[in-house]
Amino acid sequence: MNAPTPLDRQETGPLSDRVYAYVVEAILRGDYADGGGKLPPEGELAARFGVSRPTVREALARLRSDGVIASRRGSGSHVIRPPGVATAAVTPIESLADIERYYAFRSCVESGAAAAAAEFRQPADLLAIRAAHDALVASRDGGPASIELDVRFHLALAQASHNPFFVATIETGVAPIRQFMELAGSYADTPRDDPAQAVHAEHLAIVEAIERQAPAEAAEAARQHVSCARRRIFEGTRLR
Repeated sequence: MNAPTPLDRQETGPLSDRVYAYVVEAILRGDYADGGGKLPPEGELAARFGVSRPTVREALARLRSDGVIASRRGSGSHVIRPPGVATAAVTPIESLADIERYYAFRSCVESGAAAAAAEFRQPADLLAIRAAHDALVASRDGGPASIELDVRFHLALAQASHNPFFVATIETGVAPIRQFMELAGSYADTPRDDPAQAVHAEHLAIVEAIERQAPAEAAEAARQHVSCARRRIFEGTRLR
């Protein structure tokens, strides 16, 4: 999609629906893979398709509603899930009490997954975990791309457990993880120190315990990370 691609005026249906279809096709072709899944700006898409920016905005809103992309002011829109891939049903987060319950649940699951990964990981798993960790450390925009890399890191840990129940459970919990990370980054009342360094240190502690095949240490490192993640959600945000 490097050349202009005006919509075929012979086609029928709302323009926004046709823009939506073209973007879906482009994602499936891998057109945005080289950019880390980042879509072009609204203005560029509007010029490419020969439509207005509100039309593009409507198409992107539908993509967000379908869970295909995530958008953040100043960072643009990024692909977070291939079109047509069903998302697992999750229990809705409707209150502060639900957030507390979610993190208690996540602590149990992720500490168990980390312990299992330390016990059962294979050399290929270590490579995947290190690659996911290094990619996350290298990412500095703090936006949707970084959030997606963080999620991939946690999935790599689960996959190293070779326990499909851990993998499925953490995959199901991906939506709340993204939601809370976006809240922590988007709704700060006052400027805070960048927490990335602390997060990377917490992740590294999990990775090193898994590499040492130390299940108890890996479980404790995961518990500490989830506890700190929970604290970061409440500190400095309007959720307090």
